[in-house]
Amino acid sequence: MSMNTQGRPTGTGSGGIAASGSALLPNEPLLFEIGDTEHSGVDLPEVNLDSDRLGGFNRKSKLDLAGLTEPEAMRHYVRLSRLNHSIDSGMYPLGSCTMKHNPRLNEKMARLPGFSDIHPLQPVSTVQGALEMMNQLSHWLMTLTNSAAVALSPKAGAHGELLGMMAIKAAQDAKGASLRNIVLVPESAHGTNPATAAFLGYSVKPVPAKDDGTVDVEAVKAALSPEVAAIMLTNPNTCGLFEPQVIEIAQAVHDAGAFFYCDGANFNAIMGVVRPGDLGIDAMHINLHKTFSTPHGGGGPGAGPVVLSEALAPFAPVPFVRKAGEGLELVEHVEDQALGRVTAFHGQMGMYVRALTYMLSHGADGLAQAAEDAVLNANYIKARLEHLFSVPFPDYPTMHEALFDDSFLKGTGVTTLDFAKTMIDEGFHPMTMYFPLVVHGAMLIEPTESESMQTLDHFCTVMADLANDAKAGNLERFTAAPLKAPRRRLDETRAARQPILRWERPEDTAQAVE
Repeated sequence: MSMNTQGRPTGTGSGGIAASGSALLPNEPLLFEIGDTEHSGVDLPEVNLDSDRLGGFNRKSKLDLAGLTEPEAMRHYVRLSRLNHSIDSGMYPLGSCTMKHNPRLNEKMARLPGFSDIHPLQPVSTVQGALEMMNQLSHWLMTLTNSAAVALSPKAGAHGELLGMMAIKAAQDAKGASLRNIVLVPESAHGTNPATAAFLGYSVKPVPAKDDGTVDVEAVKAALSPEVAAIMLTNPNTCGLFEPQVIEIAQAVHDAGAFFYCDGANFNAIMGVVRPGDLGIDAMHINLHKTFSTPHGGGGPGAGPVVLSEALAPFAPVPFVRKAGEGLELVEHVEDQALGRVTAFHGQMGMYVRALTYMLSHGADGLAQAAEDAVLNANYIKARLEHLFSVPFPDYPTMHEALFDDSFLKGTGVTTLDFAKTMIDEGFHPMTMYFPLVVHGAMLIEPTESESMQTLDHFCTVMADLANDAKAGNLERFTAAPLKAPRRRLDETRAARQPILRWERPEDTAQAVE
């Protein structure tokens, strides 16, 4: 390839940086608006292809991709990152999402060549270190949960949840109980629970919550029948409460011939303190991003391993790691295996490394302290704010998250959405709104163990100021918010119903001669 002889244009582009009149670019343009389709940051040789090679699928029009230099592309994404809120730039108090700090040690380990540069189709003899890492991760996940088996391959929590319920369905079929077609789902469960059960062909039977936000064992017993295959219960539940009758519920479910699936989204509140297997749980997915600090958000990369009880262990999918002589092997074929594979390969290697690094750097006592600190932080927020906000379930101490409702805003004209939007002007990402559904106008706040007391005090001071301002009738502060963000309040309903999914190049407009 020859040296670049084309160069870059010096004139102002249509809609580009120079034409905007400001190098600060408060409104970051699209890449199409920064570059143009007539130039490129590199010279590429002309390639003449035989038209027959594409079987008649040759492009009929120009590719229409903007040509950019490397600095232009890099700066575009850096500027966009400055407009976005992240766990690295501030507290992320989303309830039930556990947006905790991602230690940089995890990232360093995940980038080691032995983990980052391998391929899933390499010979097993060349990846013994990676298999040992997976074996250790499996060991500690089973140790923390007191379970008999673990499947590492699910790509996310919802994927793991599906696998857990598939294992339960396979176990029921193996017992000749295929007519069990009902799954019990408490009203306080995560929304994916009834969706997963329905996806597998089960009928979903709701179990009402008590006035204190927990599940009543008597209500579970009343709902059990020979047609019930399983119960799907979240513990700690979505209201931030530990289910005090969980052992009795598990016993009743097992006595009825059903299995106990636990949604493990909130395992961060009890890791190293409570082993779910001791509570009678048969299957539970573990979100590595929520509990073991792997990156969260942006669509992935996800990892949702599933731990299984002794009764469900024979129904674990392949592949899995086991000892073979002096080394390890990745078992990919098992005779009469009910489920086979749930994903193409073994799962998300980078997330395994990050999660195991977090475990080993904390140790057993450190993991328990992290869970206890998460609970302490949530209760601190509840104690600081409960005199101004309304607490729907005051009878129990909260676990990993503090739940408020919007009844304290009654008569102010300020909605839960208004309140959340105003938090953006104060530099905080909004808490989870309107969830769980069992609480009207829910405001769910999870600080995680990552946040210091100074951060929590700042957050609580801001929240108290907002509550007092709302009650004082300062409606303007809330209804127009956010005012300081890169974008003002959007019509979210219209955006969801009439999304603009394709950029159209604006027509060139002739400029008048001065």
